Amino acid sequence: MELTNLTAISPVDGRYRKQVHHLDEFFSEYALIKYRVLIEVEYFFFLADNKFFKLPAKGRAQLKKVLDEFSIDDAQQIKQIEAITNHDVKAVEYFLKEQLEKAGIGQLKEWIHFGLTSQDINNTAIPLSWKHCMEHEYLPAVINLRNHLHQLAVQWKKIPMLAHTHGQPASPTRLGKELMVFVERINNQVEQFSGIPYAAKFGGATGNFNAHKAAFPKKNWNALGNAFAENVLGLQRMQFTTQIEHYDSFAAHFDAIKRINTILIDLSRDIWTYISMEYFKQKTKKGEVGSSAMPHKVNPIDFENAEGNLGIANAVFEHLSAKLPVSRLQRDLTDSTVFRNMGVPVAHTVIALKSLTKGLDKLVLNEPKLKAHLEDNWAVVAEAIQTILRRENYPNPYEALKDLTRGKQAIDKKSIHAFIGRLKISAALKKELKAITPSGYTGIEIPY
Repeated sequence: MELTNLTAISPVDGRYRKQVHHLDEFFSEYALIKYRVLIEVEYFFFLADNKFFKLPAKGRAQLKKVLDEFSIDDAQQIKQIEAITNHDVKAVEYFLKEQLEKAGIGQLKEWIHFGLTSQDINNTAIPLSWKHCMEHEYLPAVINLRNHLHQLAVQWKKIPMLAHTHGQPASPTRLGKELMVFVERINNQVEQFSGIPYAAKFGGATGNFNAHKAAFPKKNWNALGNAFAENVLGLQRMQFTTQIEHYDSFAAHFDAIKRINTILIDLSRDIWTYISMEYFKQKTKKGEVGSSAMPHKVNPIDFENAEGNLGIANAVFEHLSAKLPVSRLQRDLTDSTVFRNMGVPVAHTVIALKSLTKGLDKLVLNEPKLKAHLEDNWAVVAEAIQTILRRENYPNPYEALKDLTRGKQAIDKKSIHAFIGRLKISAALKKELKAITPSGYTGIEIPY
């Protein structure tokens, strides 16, 4: 069958294609070829700018046009060359040499790919495409989700809510603060992510500029390599490499995204649970069906979808971060195959981020349910009562409250106040204790 959204094997290129098609600018075969062409052309310009040869202005302009107008047809032409060379990067080199011939500067064609090995191109093209995706797509999406959570936290800042530890009623909290937990966690991880460099390798066949030095022994090739990677491409060049970059920074990026994804799995499960407890209702859309058999249902599918996609993403990121930094001696080819799957976990992550945003937009606070849960759990104020009694040096307050509340049914306002009434304490202290309510017992309010 011809490849379409319905016949694609991967849901990334099938069911979810509409949500992630923009990622093909960074992770498709076309994107890899385009970024390789970019690196080759920029290196050619760099050599000219450093007086290795004289590049006519017209030739530079025509080559720049090839770069700026690079198309699917150009990529197809390179694939046709690859069918003959059986080498993807060499095909790019031959393509560009043809472009120089067409531009009337064929005498300069041997400066294309001068002194390089294919990994000097791959280990700059791939991190550059990764950098662009992270800066233009991934990080903005995560920060937008963080901002969305922060807005909800502000909106629900004053909403008291029964907490649950070990699945059991616990000291009350506020809904806004519980969302701020995730805001803070995401902030911390984004900050760590942002400190990881986008690393590149650029140093010849085994990282020593062997061919470069043989041809131009008086040139400072290490400084030139640094200048090209850092000043032209905006990447941090690793100084000591084999044929490939060691991928430790890539592994750190993958692990950082995994941690953010794990936080979002935690968020998905919490919101899912709050929906099941009816703390939230969900906005409905005309024509949508929640269940094929039960018409009343509005399922929390956005949070379930997010959880599933985040899990898939993390499984692939785990393999990438564990495998890529390991290569036999000065290099084996396993990194090449693995790198071609780098866009898969990013796509699943982006799908999850969109699902979470959609799900959060559908939430409708069911405040009466939150109030009812608090009112039905007066036992949670026992902590406050026994702590105040400790302050007053009342004998064994914890044990007294334990006997009243542990394993007992129907601990309500009446029974709590009756207990307070039996205590041998002052009337003023009894009044203080009776003023404590589940909805008012929410602790301090940290500004945000």
